[in-house]
Amino acid sequence: MRRMTEPITASYVQEDDDWKVTVSGSGKELTGRAPGIIAARDRADQLVEKLSPPERSTVVHLLNGSAFDFTAAYMTARLTLPEIEPLEVPPPANGKAKEKIDAKPPVPQGKELPKAVDEAKAPEKAEPAKTPAKAAQTS
Repeated sequence: MRRMTEPITASYVQEDDDWKVTVSGSGKELTGRAPGIIAARDRADQLVEKLSPPERSTVVHLLNGSAFDFTAAYMTARLTLPEIEPLEVPPPANGKAKEKIDAKPPVPQGKELPKAVDEAKAPEKAEPAKTPAKAAQTS
């Protein structure tokens, strides 16, 4: 007969910038601290390993007594990008930078088109069409 596993509870409390995590189960209780909820979640995993073999443990993570509150806070921290200052691009030192921007980028060696193909792609200069008034004068 299989024995049911006792759930392990990981409770999180924010203390200033740090998080205190208390892991309890199997009649034992361990505590740890970490700088941020993501690190606290990792710390909880380490404490769980000390209490019970990983293959036989079910861990319930709680914030303010709520698994939903923990999940919301943890996922927000995981999915939120850190704020970074916008990149400042210095102005060009002289007018030569403008010329480089307008020029075509170099083609890597071995990737050039054959000269015949490249010339065929170049637009031919068409002669301007004669206006009807000029056409009538020349006939």
